[in-house]
Amino acid sequence: MGMKIFSVFFFALLFLASPFLQVARCQSEAEADVAEAVEGGDLGIVGEDVQDFGDPNYSSAPEVKTVCVFPKNSAKYLPSQFQAQQELTDINKSTILPTCPCRRAATLLEMDSKNGNECPKNITEASQIRHGLTLLDADFFNDIKVLEIAKGAKEFNIPIIRTNRKLVASINGGLHNPSPLVFNPEWSKQQSQGKASRFNHPSASGIQRPINEEDIAFMSVLELGELIKKKQITSEELTGIFLKRLRRYNPVLESVVTYTEDLAYQQAKEADKLLSQGVHLGPLHGIPYGLKDIISVPLYKTTWGSTTFKNQVLNIEAWVYKRLKSAGAVLVAKLVTGSLAYDDIWFGGRTRNPWNIEEFSTGSSAGPAACTSAGMIPFAIGSETAGSITYPASRCGVTALRPTFGSVGRTGVMSLSESLDKLGPFCRNAADCAVILDAIRGKDPDDLSSRDIPFGDPFSVDITKLTVGYLDDADMEVVHVLESKGVKVVPFKLNYTVDSVQGILNFTMDVDMLAHFDEWQRSGKDDDYEAQDQWPVELRRARVVSAVDYLQAQRARGKLIQEVKENFNVDAFIGNATDWERVCMGNLVGLPVIVVPTGFKNIPNPPPTGTRRRTTVNTGIYAPPNHDHIALALAMAYQSATNHHKQRPPIDDLGPNDTIPNHPTVPIPPRRLHM
Repeated sequence: MGMKIFSVFFFALLFLASPFLQVARCQSEAEADVAEAVEGGDLGIVGEDVQDFGDPNYSSAPEVKTVCVFPKNSAKYLPSQFQAQQELTDINKSTILPTCPCRRAATLLEMDSKNGNECPKNITEASQIRHGLTLLDADFFNDIKVLEIAKGAKEFNIPIIRTNRKLVASINGGLHNPSPLVFNPEWSKQQSQGKASRFNHPSASGIQRPINEEDIAFMSVLELGELIKKKQITSEELTGIFLKRLRRYNPVLESVVTYTEDLAYQQAKEADKLLSQGVHLGPLHGIPYGLKDIISVPLYKTTWGSTTFKNQVLNIEAWVYKRLKSAGAVLVAKLVTGSLAYDDIWFGGRTRNPWNIEEFSTGSSAGPAACTSAGMIPFAIGSETAGSITYPASRCGVTALRPTFGSVGRTGVMSLSESLDKLGPFCRNAADCAVILDAIRGKDPDDLSSRDIPFGDPFSVDITKLTVGYLDDADMEVVHVLESKGVKVVPFKLNYTVDSVQGILNFTMDVDMLAHFDEWQRSGKDDDYEAQDQWPVELRRARVVSAVDYLQAQRARGKLIQEVKENFNVDAFIGNATDWERVCMGNLVGLPVIVVPTGFKNIPNPPPTGTRRRTTVNTGIYAPPNHDHIALALAMAYQSATNHHKQRPPIDDLGPNDTIPNHPTVPIPPRRLHM
């Protein structure tokens, strides 16, 4: 009994000298002595299994446990959260305890004797670690494991992280060092084989040059190509017409970043020279066009729409630019992208919708959509990661194609997400979209995701053999027109059980984007971003998405792809092109969709004296991956019977007493993420 009293007295003295002391539970006589003191009320104890101070039942816990024993009157020094859970680690001076219970107790005693009041500091810092772990939904570790996490992160993880960052993340934009983890949307068990053959483009025979330039500006690519081929107009003359329109309307629409006038006239003269020598490169020979300003062209600025990069010149010739140059097309302008490819706000302003100049164009391919709609260019190349083709095409009333993922190479293009980014055309009609896709598709040797997809020829599809579904929100005029042309149309619903589609897309896009703009964030350049509620907020949030949870999102994405594949039991389906859930689903799966204008309606709150401004109405035609030709064929069939796509926006003639406001009176909210 005297030995037990001595033991209790010994431990009490230790705690008076050092208020907190960690010991390991051990089936030893000394532990039993401490237990007796606790039971007698002289000492308090907190451990993994102990719920209350002075719990006498702690000794029945498993053998290898950690406790904190302290004088009862020192409990007031404990953090309040420590009274509910055990937080006994030190992020800076961590020690991994031996697995043997007796050795662990000795180690802890030695730690306390050397470090004095180390335990209170451990508790405070461990509490901070645990709060951090809550941001990762990972605050389930006990104290010893938290200690191991801190030590392992400092000694192992962080050196590797810093080494990798130095190797590949010092330059922003994701232009170099792509990930070898490649997304392939292919549904077939056997990968597509062979090189795709070119489409059999129809000729626009019998076309005559219009008298006025306004009519020329709204001709299709195929029609303009025929005028050039028949030498009714030169490429140089056509280039001059579109450069003049770009300069005329850009002050209103804020849709052009850089005019490539010198390059344009050089390429136009070369096109005319080749034609004079009997060389015709195809339907794009001598046709002017614009590129979204995330696509690099040597000697010209590639600003990414951002204040930070507005003077950036990249000595990179983008793959898509190479393809168009080889087809004889003429680059006349770099067009607005929302800053770092997010929505329609950029360092020079905010791009407006030609159909209603009180509205903004929405979506980061703002310039391509607005310029095509206004007849400032015959076609443009934009991009989509999550709605940046479908949204501005719908708002501005143009036909645009988001192709199957991997159809078009992305070398020289600013990257948001390597498994989501796609390039696609904005055009007058679906036939033009087919012509442009044919020119730019194919395997890019420097883009691991690109493929030489053997599309069928959209100009040769027998649509009477197709079954097309229509969703509840489909434009029924499209359904009825296609049905009248012999297409079998059926009600349809694309079912899947994955209920986190929007969150999966946000995880994928934001984490990938942050990997490409790590230096931008770390150096504080996000403080200069044009819209602080957009990328800055999203990418700060992305910083605390763990690698484990990112991969879980990709596994959920795989489940979504499988379910969509199993339920996609039609050749194509018709539905709203801007439904956010569908935008997320389509981009995650890699579905192609073509946006088709289907009409107009009155704007909200029109001026009392009337206006010619309109709200555009549209729909989307979706197809399985690698079946872009099906969507294109159906869109061409619809447009052959309608003329919505031929209408011109009223930029010059808004209506009586309806003028262009200096500041739009109709607020257009920024894109919202639906988690």
